[in-house]
Amino acid sequence: MSILSAFTSKEENTTVSDSLKDFLGNFSIEVMPRTASKIESFNEILPENTRIYIAHIEGVPIDEMVATAKRISNEGFNVMPHFPARIIKDKSMLEDWINRYQGEAGIEQALLLAGGVNKPHGIYENSMQLVETELFEKYNFKHLHFAGHPEGNKDIDNDGSNKNVDAALSWKQKFKERTDIELALTTQFCFEAEPVIEWANSLIDKGVDIPVHIGVAGPAKLQTLIKFSIACGVGPSLRVLQKRAKDVKKLLLPFEPNEFLETLAEHKKANPSFNITNVHFFPLGGINVNASWIKSAI
Repeated sequence: MSILSAFTSKEENTTVSDSLKDFLGNFSIEVMPRTASKIESFNEILPENTRIYIAHIEGVPIDEMVATAKRISNEGFNVMPHFPARIIKDKSMLEDWINRYQGEAGIEQALLLAGGVNKPHGIYENSMQLVETELFEKYNFKHLHFAGHPEGNKDIDNDGSNKNVDAALSWKQKFKERTDIELALTTQFCFEAEPVIEWANSLIDKGVDIPVHIGVAGPAKLQTLIKFSIACGVGPSLRVLQKRAKDVKKLLLPFEPNEFLETLAEHKKANPSFNITNVHFFPLGGINVNASWIKSAI
């Protein structure tokens, strides 16, 4: 018996339930142009019509973003590029991006977010300002997603409250009520199911009925997940990884999202109206690794 198999725990051997298979229906996954270029064929690793988000990192030319969107769209996938408000200088630049995405790649959906930039490059600071240009309605976008924050966001509320996050949610709910565009909240990745369930239920209590696509970190080395979690501002659920890091048996094994997703899936089965409707994967351990895990699960 190898050292690795000797340390395999029940957690890593857990079979996937029917509830989880159902919960993973219509999942989405995120790529960057750099990582996408290393995939010879997305058709070989992902089901047809999977929604693939294309992350727009500061410094990536729009030419590269559009070319990636076109390539993946031509392979038969639903492509949702990021529109980070703080790196878009003005309305003219925003309209140019939209024109290029539509004209060259047939894009009709977008993830709108502030973007991980401290100082805006132009006139926009948040996703709501992008919506207020009315360009996405002018160009007949069918889907707009916004960032969701189950653990709050210190960039938005640096005092530790949820005041600004809640105000933004209220604004997005009102937008939902006046537009034909389908909206959703796509969240940062988390590791604890119970607080996520509480947060999702709290949205309904606040009158926000926008569907939630829960962010999930794909299988990866524990050290990799901790690094990305700290960089991305993952909150209290980081303790799940920190606790695991203290167990030498689990330290040698890749972290997989089975337990987190199974808990959410069972809750969804027991509560069909639960507002978390989809799973969105961040393939922190690599696209191929994440795709293989999904294939084994569904």
